[in-house]
Amino acid sequence: MFFKHIYDTSLAQGSYLIGCQAKGEAIVIDAKRDVDTYLEIAKENNLTITHITETHIHADFLSGSRELAEITGAQLYLSDEGGADWQYEFLHESLKHGDKIKVGNLTLEVIHTPGHTPESISFLLTDHPASDEPVMIFTGDFVFVGDIGRPDLLEKAAGITGTQEKGAHEMYRSVQDFSKLPPHIQVWPGHGAGSACGKALGSVPSSTVGYEKIRNWACRFESDEEGFVQYLLEGQPEPPKYFAMMKKLNKVDRPLLTEVPKHPKLSETEFLQKYTDGIKVIDTRNKVEFAKGFIPGSINIQNNKTLSTWSGWLLNYDEDFVIVAPEEEMDEITRKLMRIGLDRIAGFISDVNLPGIKLEQADVIGIEEFKTYLGKEEIQIVDVRGKTEYEEGHVEGAENVFVGTLPQNLDKISRDKQVVIHCQSGDRSAIAYSLLKKNGFNHVKNYSGGMKEWREKGNPVTS
Repeated sequence: MFFKHIYDTSLAQGSYLIGCQAKGEAIVIDAKRDVDTYLEIAKENNLTITHITETHIHADFLSGSRELAEITGAQLYLSDEGGADWQYEFLHESLKHGDKIKVGNLTLEVIHTPGHTPESISFLLTDHPASDEPVMIFTGDFVFVGDIGRPDLLEKAAGITGTQEKGAHEMYRSVQDFSKLPPHIQVWPGHGAGSACGKALGSVPSSTVGYEKIRNWACRFESDEEGFVQYLLEGQPEPPKYFAMMKKLNKVDRPLLTEVPKHPKLSETEFLQKYTDGIKVIDTRNKVEFAKGFIPGSINIQNNKTLSTWSGWLLNYDEDFVIVAPEEEMDEITRKLMRIGLDRIAGFISDVNLPGIKLEQADVIGIEEFKTYLGKEEIQIVDVRGKTEYEEGHVEGAENVFVGTLPQNLDKISRDKQVVIHCQSGDRSAIAYSLLKKNGFNHVKNYSGGMKEWREKGNPVTS
């Protein structure tokens, strides 16, 4: 058996290419959209991708299964569980609980594991030349290392009311069935630490059923279904705004993108015309470089592991935008954005020093200056972290306005007072600062050290 775990750190998302080397056949599970990765792996290992499948209709990334099927001609196998509302709307082979996919000498048995979503399935793999006992389970967003998938996304992100309680009870039953599997079976999940698909995902890439029965909190509620449901639903992070769009695009028959696009480097004249016309500018440079000088109205979303997530929060799928980035980073940036369907890049520039544009500088302050603003009526302190983080501990007097929903909550920010923002360690407050400046807030300071520095210096927090 050939086995490859492909991990996208930008979305903390795992996909898999598993092959039978004797027969030269391979299957891909939960493909990301830039599918050239799988084609290269298969070619290097003398495998032909003959089967493609998914664990569920994804909400956190735009699946590349159909792109991969279009290129390779491989058969697409997808869940037919969950009822009429949870069917894929394009041609595929349907899978039900107990069905088996044969890939050379390998067998993947379908297990219906609802909870995260009604149609979710897992795949129990048997490597027949080695044994007739299953050795791996691919759980998607069902069981993670140390956590399980959240059942509230359909309600909170997609607006399907009444689904989170039902999903939580379904998840309880699925976990009970999972716990009955042989303890030696390896668990390969769809996500790792950093994903918004759970609240406490481990950073170890895989586990075993036996280890999860010891370590995973979800396996400790054997006879307490209500306690399980309550714990599962409380404290989940805010689902990114783009999740609803992913849920739709992964279900319907959409246009395919079978190559990674190459975007043009704009001349000064071309950029200035677009800028004058009001196009959105996303500056992906490091927050320190951005603070030294940025194009007025540009939004600072750094090219790091969270570029995709914050772009999904703040960009619309029906608008063009321009990227500020070094040319050598554009392939990486394009891949990160196409993985969540943000394809409308109208070009890029690498130098912000342009004729006719006077750059602005960010007002970044340190901890000692930050302290001088606390407890004053004429100052508004704004914590732009998530609600759960804020409730676990914040600076006394700070108000919570989450950066992801800041554009919809500008009325909560004073235009008259001096506003001082912060987050955990400066990345999110850099985004928030640029958003506020873009929207005409002139009295803003950014305490970039954030709660990380505040706590390290021994300062008090309140909850």
